[in-house]
Amino acid sequence: MNADPARLELQEVHGPSALGGGSRRFFDLLWLISLNEFKKTFFGTFLGYLWSLVRPLLLFAVLLVVFTRIVKLGNSIEFYPVLLLFNVVLFGFFQEATGVAVGSVLAQEGIVRKTQFPRLVIPLSSVLIGLFTLGLNLIVVFIFILAFGVDPTWTWLLFPVILLLLLVLTCGVSLLLSALNVRFRDVAIIWTVLATVLMYATPIIYPLEIIGPSFLRDVLLANPLTLIFEQARHWMIEPGAPSAIAAAGGWLHILPATTIYVVVCVLGAWVFRREAPRIAELL
Repeated sequence: MNADPARLELQEVHGPSALGGGSRRFFDLLWLISLNEFKKTFFGTFLGYLWSLVRPLLLFAVLLVVFTRIVKLGNSIEFYPVLLLFNVVLFGFFQEATGVAVGSVLAQEGIVRKTQFPRLVIPLSSVLIGLFTLGLNLIVVFIFILAFGVDPTWTWLLFPVILLLLLVLTCGVSLLLSALNVRFRDVAIIWTVLATVLMYATPIIYPLEIIGPSFLRDVLLANPLTLIFEQARHWMIEPGAPSAIAAAGGWLHILPATTIYVVVCVLGAWVFRREAPRIAELL
């Protein structure tokens, strides 16, 4: 018996979801893709991995000369050279990972159109590659820290907390940017500018305490990276420096940055999950 054509309805067919195929397949793919891409980055180069150190070290050298010889800001801050290097490497991870992730889905257009796999692997592999580089860079950073006479303290054991907070924020921003960039191709260009603004809106080359009570200080405190970097300085470089809460002036003053942190991470995951099945159609 034939069905009535009038009653036949077309069903919408969705593409693979963000975690399509199960969690085990997702993590296996994430590890393999990230490891292969990390190896390919330096394969055949003369200096190999050392190239990943060149950019942060050059930036560190320029900023160190400017802020100790010209502006003379660093002369009043204990262990300023290693603090600057430490901050540059940490922010470099955030900037590089998000900068690559924003265009990662578009860069894999051919694979996305033809292959069914968890879409979440694409932006997160960019973050994981950045994490590999950060881990190697931190070995050099800690050698500098010890060489400059910074004494290890028990708070060094809390450094994984700093890394976790920075990693989660980086993942949230990467997911949000990579999903939006599929629909709006200007996002990558806009983020390049915003990442530069964020660098100067984060206490990387200056400590937060030199900014007196003002609207500018309130704006800086609304930046989640400000709290992460201030706490990293307190735990890792200068225990006598104010903690993030003390630098902000109390628990209430960290609420805006904390709220933005949570909103960005949740929004990034929600937007990418919503857009994942439609990515192939939009490319």
